[in-house]
Amino acid sequence: MAVIATPLNSVLVVACEVGLDEHGLPKIRQRYFNNVRSNASDQDVYDVAVALYSLQEYPVYSIRRDNRIDLIEE
Repeated sequence: MAVIATPLNSVLVVACEVGLDEHGLPKIRQRYFNNVRSNASDQDVYDVAVALYSLQEYPVYSIRRDNRIDLIEE
Protein backbone atom coordinates (compact mmCIF):
# COMPACT_ATOMS: atom_id res chain seq x y z
CA MET A 1 0.00 0.00 0.00
CA ALA A 2 1.28 3.43 -0.93
CA VAL A 3 1.10 6.44 1.34
CA ILE A 4 0.42 9.92 0.04
CA ALA A 5 2.10 12.78 1.92
CA THR A 6 0.37 16.16 1.68
CA PRO A 7 2.21 19.14 3.22
CA LEU A 8 -0.07 21.10 5.57
CA ASN A 9 1.91 23.86 7.24
CA SER A 10 4.91 24.41 9.46
CA VAL A 11 5.60 25.65 12.94
CA LEU A 12 8.46 28.05 13.57
CA VAL A 13 10.08 27.39 16.94
CA VAL A 14 12.51 29.98 18.30
CA ALA A 15 14.41 29.28 21.51
CA CYS A 16 15.97 32.13 23.48
CA GLU A 17 18.32 32.23 26.41
CA VAL A 18 16.48 34.27 29.05
CA GLY A 19 18.99 34.09 31.88
CA LEU A 20 20.72 31.63 34.14
CA ASP A 21 19.27 29.17 36.64
CA GLU A 22 20.51 28.67 40.22
CA HIS A 23 23.32 26.40 38.94
CA GLY A 24 24.59 28.90 36.40
CA LEU A 25 23.15 27.00 33.43
CA PRO A 26 21.26 28.89 30.72
CA LYS A 27 17.44 29.06 30.95
CA ILE A 28 15.89 28.44 27.55
CA ARG A 29 12.37 29.56 26.57
CA GLN A 30 10.68 28.55 23.32
CA ARG A 31 8.07 30.48 21.34
CA TYR A 32 5.92 28.79 18.72
CA PHE A 33 4.59 30.49 15.59
CA ASN A 34 1.92 28.34 13.94
CA ASN A 35 0.60 28.26 10.38
CA VAL A 36 3.82 28.98 8.52
CA ARG A 37 3.12 28.18 4.88
CA SER A 38 4.55 24.87 3.76
CA ASN A 39 5.80 26.43 0.52
CA ALA A 40 7.81 29.14 2.31
CA SER A 41 11.53 28.63 1.81
CA ASP A 42 13.71 27.71 4.77
CA GLN A 43 15.78 30.85 4.19
CA ASP A 44 12.68 33.06 4.33
CA VAL A 45 11.47 31.43 7.56
CA TYR A 46 14.91 31.86 9.09
CA ASP A 47 15.14 35.50 7.98
CA VAL A 48 11.75 36.29 9.54
CA ALA A 49 12.80 34.71 12.85
CA VAL A 50 16.06 36.69 12.88
CA ALA A 51 14.21 39.92 12.07
CA LEU A 52 11.60 39.37 14.79
CA TYR A 53 14.08 38.44 17.47
CA SER A 54 16.50 41.25 16.67
CA LEU A 55 13.88 43.48 18.34
CA GLN A 56 14.24 41.84 21.75
CA GLU A 57 16.95 41.76 24.38
CA TYR A 58 17.43 37.99 24.70
CA PRO A 59 19.89 36.14 22.46
CA VAL A 60 18.50 33.48 20.12
CA TYR A 61 19.61 29.99 21.13
CA SER A 62 18.11 28.10 18.16
CA ILE A 63 15.67 28.41 15.28
CA ARG A 64 13.72 25.34 14.19
CA ARG A 65 11.04 24.59 11.62
CA ASP A 66 8.67 21.69 12.26
CA ASN A 67 6.83 20.60 9.12
CA ARG A 68 3.36 19.10 9.44
CA ILE A 69 2.42 16.56 6.81
CA ASP A 70 -0.87 14.71 6.39
CA LEU A 71 -0.33 11.03 5.59
CA ILE A 72 -3.10 9.03 3.97
CA GLU A 73 -3.21 5.56 2.51
CA GLU A 74 -3.80 5.38 -1.23
